[in-house]
Amino acid sequence: MAFYLVDFSNNLVPIFVGVILLVAKLKGVKVYDVFIQGAAEGFSVAVKMIPYLIAILAAVGVARTSGLLELMFRPLQYPLSLLGFPPELLLMALMRPLSGSASFALMVDILQTYGPDSRLGLMASALQGSTDTTFYILTVYFGSIGITQFRYAPIVGLLADISGITAAVVLTRLLCC
Repeated sequence: MAFYLVDFSNNLVPIFVGVILLVAKLKGVKVYDVFIQGAAEGFSVAVKMIPYLIAILAAVGVARTSGLLELMFRPLQYPLSLLGFPPELLLMALMRPLSGSASFALMVDILQTYGPDSRLGLMASALQGSTDTTFYILTVYFGSIGITQFRYAPIVGLLADISGITAAVVLTRLLCC
């Protein structure tokens, strides 16, 4: 039975694309022309995103390499360890909303130091997968389409990140090692 489910899931994307192409053909949509138009629009959006991307990556890189982030977050380590949050994950958890590549580098460092099958390695992996780069999304995607007033988006994004971080730590503690 499991073999059939895997075979079906492997074919699901081509089936989905085929259905879209069939519906487009029945409606008389010139799929290739629409695809080319969308690709051209995507390229112009990507060009608009470049300055925002460079700005956020430069700011995060400077803060990380200068040691400013570690200096700022050091006072939080002891209180969080009392709550069961490993201090080794703090910098990664706080970097995750800012930069996916920086948090990934921190996760790799944790995996190399403690091992991928350790509780800390599993927590770091779960944290990486259960949160997102909130400020990167706000800066790049909102900036590329001209949204300058985010309203509640940062609050909602950070609440989602806090929930993901908490779930990663709690569930890893409950389910492994």
